[in-house]
Parts: sequence; structure tokens; C-alpha cells
Amino acid sequence: MLVGVGLGPGDPELLTLRAVRLLKEAAAVFVPGNLAYDLVRPYRPDAVILEFPMTSDEDYIRECLEENADAIAPKAKDGLVVFGIIGDPNFYSTFSRLCEVIGKHYPEVAFATEPGISSITAFASVANVPVAGGFFVSDGSGLESRIFMKVRKPAALAASLKAEGYSEFVLVERMYMPEQQVYRGDDLPEESNYFSILFARRSGA
Repeated sequence: MLVGVGLGPGDPELLTLRAVRLLKEAAAVFVPGNLAYDLVRPYRPDAVILEFPMTSDEDYIRECLEENADAIAPKAKDGLVVFGIIGDPNFYSTFSRLCEVIGKHYPEVAFATEPGISSITAFASVANVPVAGGFFVSDGSGLESRIFMKVRKPAALAASLKAEGYSEFVLVERMYMPEQQVYRGDDLPEESNYFSILFARRSGA
């Protein structure tokens, strides 16, 4: 199995306990560059640094993804392999693209992710900026997804969002708690717990 592990915003003391445990347990650890390597080095000095170019050349990016997939997949077939990435592996990272390539050529490899402190939340602490109410996050592209917190009436909210072109919905109640529940698509409850998050994505996004 290949697990994308968030390494946090850049301070080695901001790795989660689970991230440290997985780094120690993994048969192999890969990282995309020296900054990520510096974060995992105290736990895995044998981590392998792979090249993920910061460029707009899609052909070169794809070539590197293919090479990295060939390096990672053989080890991930038979044991636990960690891919450590700065921030969170599901927020604006290359991990999803890497999984797409590996899944195409090595369909027997399973994937999972473990969250890390993202720059979005770390910023508020560094800048001493309390955040309340709704806020907009973008990488410069269009608004494809929306996240709603403290959703008490998810079915009604999803119905209103459909009129705006949103068609993919995921609701998580009490995440990482013993009573955690995940609902997808149109199978949303009429009411949900205070500790709820609804994810909505536009059609074709």
C-alpha cells in the first residue's frame, strides 16, 4: 500500500504522531525534494528523494511522474510505502496525480492518505490572524469545490447547491471520532451533527 502522509507546513515539530509512526513502520519512504527530506530525516534518513519539477511543461511533468511511479510501485505492491509531502496530501499536492499514474500502470497498488497541517491553517497561527465566518481559498483557478462546516441540514443544502451546478457531495460527521459517518452522493441525511463537513464539487470539475 502507498500512503500519502502530510508532513505539515515546514516545522519538523508539527508532524503528527501518526505521521511519525508511519514513517518508522514503512518499508520504504519517498519524498519530493530536499525540504520534505529534512522533515523526515530524523525518523527515516534512508528516505529516497524523487524529482517533481516545478514547471508548466506538462510533458516533462508527466515523464517524471511515470519514472517516479516505476520507482515506488514495486515496493508498494508488497508492503507499506510512505510518500511524505509538505502540507496535506489532498490539498494542492502532487500526490493525487502520482496515484493516477500508478493506478493506471499498477492497478494492484492500494492508496490511502493521512492528513497533515496545511498552509491554510498554519498561516493563521504564523500571522496571528483569527478566522471566522466563510472564506475563499484558491490556487488561481476557478471555484470548482466548496466546503461547508457545521452543516445541520445537509440534504437541504445539497439541494440548493445543485441549482448552482454542484453534483458531487460528501458529508463527514464526527470525523476521527468513534461515531464517524461518511455519506456520499444523494444519500445525505436531513439533519446532521454539529461536527459535520459537507464537500461539494461542480459537474465535470
